[in-house]
Amino acid sequence: MKDLNRKALIAIVRTFVILAAVVFLSAWTLDYWQGWACLAAFFVPATAITVYVARYDPALLERRLKAGPGAEKEKGQKIVQVITSVAFLADFVIPVLDHRFGWSSVPGYACIAGDALMVLGFVITLEVFKTNTYTSGIIEVMAEQKVISTGPYAVVRHPMYAGALIMLFGIPLALGSLWGLLVNVPLTGAIVWRLLDEERFLAGKLAGYREYCQNVKFRLAPFVW
Repeated sequence: MKDLNRKALIAIVRTFVILAAVVFLSAWTLDYWQGWACLAAFFVPATAITVYVARYDPALLERRLKAGPGAEKEKGQKIVQVITSVAFLADFVIPVLDHRFGWSSVPGYACIAGDALMVLGFVITLEVFKTNTYTSGIIEVMAEQKVISTGPYAVVRHPMYAGALIMLFGIPLALGSLWGLLVNVPLTGAIVWRLLDEERFLAGKLAGYREYCQNVKFRLAPFVW
């Protein structure tokens, strides 16, 4: 096994162990079908995408593995990464506690709809990876990088973040929680902060990006923003 593939495998296994522990320790039971379904909706597509990228675009996989607060170069982005990391874990903990203590009630079909939203978010992510090999885990510009304006980038400027938000809002529903959706308010704010900072960075560093922003008006949602 190549070292890069080993790192990717370790990252997936580590994340699974952490999230499984977070979910079932918070629920204090293994008899929680919503938790199992949510983890499946997260890790099956995440693993499939990782395998796909490892086979067809290992350079992209390497860039995606370079992520987190320690990998960022700008102080502001380090802060954003810390906020998103904490909020991401809370996106699992709060909904599970909600379900456990009955703070809100979510029917089974809504939980399944949440699973579907998670999978949809990953499908969008896969399309981004197919279209843009320069999608890095941190804000940076490669020496040979060029503006991508096809595929999902012809619809919104930040399809990766759009897919991530769809997935993140699916998590609380998948876990059987309405109150958990509130966790995504600060998480959405952090993502908006990040993408605005990224746009400023790319406008100054990547040739043609300003023109691209003029042609593609919407950042996250068509006809909304």
